[in-house]
Amino acid sequence: MNHVSLALLGLAAAAPLRAQSLLYRPPNLGGTWVPDGGVVQFNFVHRFYVSPGPSHSVVNFPNFTIAAGFGRQIAFGSRFATRSLLVGSGNGALSSNETEIFGRWRVHGTEGRPGFGVAVTPAYNLLAKSVDGEVAVDWTRGGLTLHGAARAMSRRLGESGNAAAAFAGGFNARVNPYIGVSADVGSFVSPTVRAAWSAAINFLIPGSPHSFSLQASNAASASIQGTSEGLATPKNILYGFEFTIPLHLKRFAPWFHGSPKPVALGAAGAATSAEVAMTGVKFASETVTISAGQAVRWTNRDPLEHTVTFDGAEPGSPPIPPNGSYVHRFDKPGTYPYHCTPHPFMKGVVVVK
Repeated sequence: MNHVSLALLGLAAAAPLRAQSLLYRPPNLGGTWVPDGGVVQFNFVHRFYVSPGPSHSVVNFPNFTIAAGFGRQIAFGSRFATRSLLVGSGNGALSSNETEIFGRWRVHGTEGRPGFGVAVTPAYNLLAKSVDGEVAVDWTRGGLTLHGAARAMSRRLGESGNAAAAFAGGFNARVNPYIGVSADVGSFVSPTVRAAWSAAINFLIPGSPHSFSLQASNAASASIQGTSEGLATPKNILYGFEFTIPLHLKRFAPWFHGSPKPVALGAAGAATSAEVAMTGVKFASETVTISAGQAVRWTNRDPLEHTVTFDGAEPGSPPIPPNGSYVHRFDKPGTYPYHCTPHPFMKGVVVVK
């Protein structure tokens, strides 16, 4: 019976790595998400439509996104679409393959926590030969997250190839920790075009670090430009799905993580003055108070790996195995909020006097 209980606990508790959940990002908006340091994020979006009879042929619009987190605030990545908005454009492009290289700096906020988040995303669109950029904001309260984005392009994909600007907005509404709905809309502002839109039902997949969504949209690609203009031809709605695959490199190469490894009690002359148990997929003591120079020890009592990942610059732990522990000394007064990376709903605070 104990083994059955542990298996059910593992199934119910698992959630995607922090900042990768589709419950916090509409299909056509990147939001302010930045992978944790040492996490490579791969997203696969597949949309399609079925042409009218008599052929009823299926036309596919696959998109791929890969991004890596460096530290807690910066990511670099690329998006690739095999069927772009336009095959030919004013710059003489002959390919339908669209590639966008981007970086992202989350200037403020932490995804999933109440309040505002702000991120800046510079990019380069190889098909349009355009320097693009986006400033994204989001606001979270309870189960609702609102999104907004302002975009600029030096050379727009299209007949004119002129510089352009666009705006986008959307929302996520979470019914519970595992199911949510989302929608967004975005459009170039001059000249006006058919707006790009999307809607989705989003899921966290229990027992895995993945999220999944069923989508409807009229956008051909996931790039900044591709999500700013809806398809004029075909006018059919594209249906499909998105699947997120976060790869936690620290699990395969512990040396990738630069933060301290778990240490023994009293390391570096620090006395462990507070104990926090990880049990029932939560931190048993959500807030602990210590003095500067003292340490906190976290002990994992669950059958799952957990981490202690601080929201600021303070280095955190590598994955802590079942029955393992981690000790960290705090040298400066302050408030240190933290979470578990594989299970972002696990949150706690250390107050250092």
